Amino acid sequence: MLLSKHFLKDYLDLDLNFQEVAEKMVFAGNEYESLSKLSTATNVVIGKVIECKMHPESDHLHLCKIDVGNEVLDIVCGAPNMKEGIKVMVAKVGAILPGGVEIKKARLAGYDSCGMCCSLSELGIEAKYQSEEDKNGIHILEEDAPLGEDAISYLGLDDEVIDFELTADRGDLLSVLGMAYEVGALYDTKVNLPSLSFEEEGDSFLQNGSVTVESDHCSLYTAKLVKNVTIEPSPSWMQARLIASGIRPINNVVDISNSVMLEYGQPLHFFDADKLGNKIIVRQAEAGETLTTLDGVERTLTKEDIVIANENGAVALAGVMGGLDTEVTEDTKNIMIESAIFDPITIRYTAKRVLRSEASNRYEKGIDPNRTELALHRACHLLEKYANATVEKGLLKCDRENYEDKKIDLSLAKINQVLGMELSKEDVLACLRRLDFEVACEEENFCVMVPTRRMDVNIVEDLIEEIGRIYGFDKVEGSLPVTKLKQGTLTPSLQFTKEVKHHLACLGLQEVLTYTLVSKEQSELFLENQPCISVMDPMSEDRKYLRRSLLPSLLEVYSYNAKRGQRDLSMFEVSNVYSKEDQYVEHTKLAILLSGSHLVSSWQNIQVANSFYVLKGMVESLLQYLGIGKNRYSFQKEAIKDMHPSRCATIWIDGKQVGFLGQVHPELEKKEVYVCELSLDLLRETKVRPIKYKEVSKYPGIVKDMAFVVSKDTSSGDLKKVIEKAGGRLLTDVLVFDVYEGENLEDSQKSIAYKLTFEDPTKTLTEEEVMMVFHNIVTEVCTKCEATLRDK
Repeated sequence: MLLSKHFLKDYLDLDLNFQEVAEKMVFAGNEYESLSKLSTATNVVIGKVIECKMHPESDHLHLCKIDVGNEVLDIVCGAPNMKEGIKVMVAKVGAILPGGVEIKKARLAGYDSCGMCCSLSELGIEAKYQSEEDKNGIHILEEDAPLGEDAISYLGLDDEVIDFELTADRGDLLSVLGMAYEVGALYDTKVNLPSLSFEEEGDSFLQNGSVTVESDHCSLYTAKLVKNVTIEPSPSWMQARLIASGIRPINNVVDISNSVMLEYGQPLHFFDADKLGNKIIVRQAEAGETLTTLDGVERTLTKEDIVIANENGAVALAGVMGGLDTEVTEDTKNIMIESAIFDPITIRYTAKRVLRSEASNRYEKGIDPNRTELALHRACHLLEKYANATVEKGLLKCDRENYEDKKIDLSLAKINQVLGMELSKEDVLACLRRLDFEVACEEENFCVMVPTRRMDVNIVEDLIEEIGRIYGFDKVEGSLPVTKLKQGTLTPSLQFTKEVKHHLACLGLQEVLTYTLVSKEQSELFLENQPCISVMDPMSEDRKYLRRSLLPSLLEVYSYNAKRGQRDLSMFEVSNVYSKEDQYVEHTKLAILLSGSHLVSSWQNIQVANSFYVLKGMVESLLQYLGIGKNRYSFQKEAIKDMHPSRCATIWIDGKQVGFLGQVHPELEKKEVYVCELSLDLLRETKVRPIKYKEVSKYPGIVKDMAFVVSKDTSSGDLKKVIEKAGGRLLTDVLVFDVYEGENLEDSQKSIAYKLTFEDPTKTLTEEEVMMVFHNIVTEVCTKCEATLRDK
């Protein structure tokens, strides 16, 4: 929000130091980005061209004599619109223009030039605020401009402007009146409201016109007819205020519309009444309906957009921009003024999709219903005064608004408790009076009526904040907090996650952090029969869906590194994923990705590749670290979407699936990439007993090897379970060290060799004791697994 000093002073009787105003506003919670002057030019006066001749040797230079009140100056000027009799801005010798340019007496093309006739650009006014004539030449002043006076002051270009960075809840400060109330409260000064007086005659529009509101998103619509307007440039003071506020002056009618919007924060729209007709309809747009807006662009509308229409179709996009068909032009004579309130959320979505405008910015923040008609009357006053307009009697209106002020009760004790101050009743009453809030006081209890212009004040705490702002938060006396201290600690969930991450890091894995939003293709990987979850307002199509698995994100990291020649990767991520069951659910998962080499020792010529079994070993290590014993978890071969059909398995704990692991399908990634995904929620919920200390046996153990020939369909895990059960307490370890297929075996058979370790913590085992257990194992395996002991 750009705040003009001249604009603000129209409503406050203060001799304002604008730097001080800016600093006071900061202490009141309203930060600003910059404070600047509209023009820094000096020694620029108003002059009249009393003689203008063409240079005898130039086709564009003029030899001028210009009366500046106390003297006549000879000036050589090359502006194409220079002519005798006009009044212009003259930078006298010694003048300093923006950019540090100093005007000196010079000799140009053989003639003395004692000054310079200025354009708006040379005074520091940007081209976007200038008319086409001003862009191409000097600025011509009005005929009644006082000769010899300061041109910068006359045009209002000596203004100062503060660029405020407002918070989203302070929509009231998007108006100069709102700023006046705020600054007035800081300086304890009453606000002078603008004049609304005008004469009315005739009632043809009221008799013949009609307004119908068919949309639920329009709570108030008012329309008034103004006739016989004269289109001409607006007064210089109005143009200066618009430029200071960041709006380009166009003509008196359009400038009045913008000026009132800046004053009241209520956007207005002026229709050419003769093009509009008498019947006005506020409705939702039809899907695919088109409208050409004032910028000449044809817009395709949706059912969520609100339009203003007549009998022939849409003529304006409500709250955003008017239509080209009913635009006010130089030939316009009669104007229909619209002042309305539309739903902020609807306007925001339309503006974001179509076009952000000054009007939509204000509608999005909310409009004070008590200013809607006031703004319309203000426009009538200005049109009558500066466009010679005739205002018709009557007002067409559809109204569902609530005009009542908000009532908030609070006590002095509550105020001081929240602010940490010791305010008196008189202090509070003074703050509320400065805010222009009505208040009734009974002992130390206050009943406050908050005006509708302050839409950000809704609860007791909001009102207490207002009191604190006006009283001054800088007056709060510092004190050390008095509280009980306790040792900080992690929640059980965070502690569990921290332990998991620590163990994975100890296994040589690197943690990565990836983005929660993914593309639709990524969202569909590794999961079946689950709906994708999209966000309503995505940054892009590649970031539109909430991920349901962490693996696509890890594959994206792998792809990024692989393209840069780094394929030896061992990484993990712990993060949340999302699913939609009866409702949206958030889960915490762990994902691991391995590729390339796991271990490399070039000087020893050793290289261990990452594989299914390396990944499986890491998972087993993690489960055992968490206290989940070998007898509680298992791996089952099972087909999984987007995984290698022969190199993947699901992971089960106590009969419940907690995840899966395996190689990514070659169609998805040609190189061997192994991944795993586990539910940390299920792992955390798994009950484990405290880890018990077990003394290492001080007696030597006995190691025996055995190999069984079994069907290829028999898994090593099944054999291992039988071996462990048959071995009893003396069998302390079972390790697979060889799997063989080929010569001396049938095509349907394979040989699995195991290394068995036997120990007794109380004594040294004898060969006889071990062989008894050994033979029992052979018998059990051969009987239950249809295996034969391999003898060679």
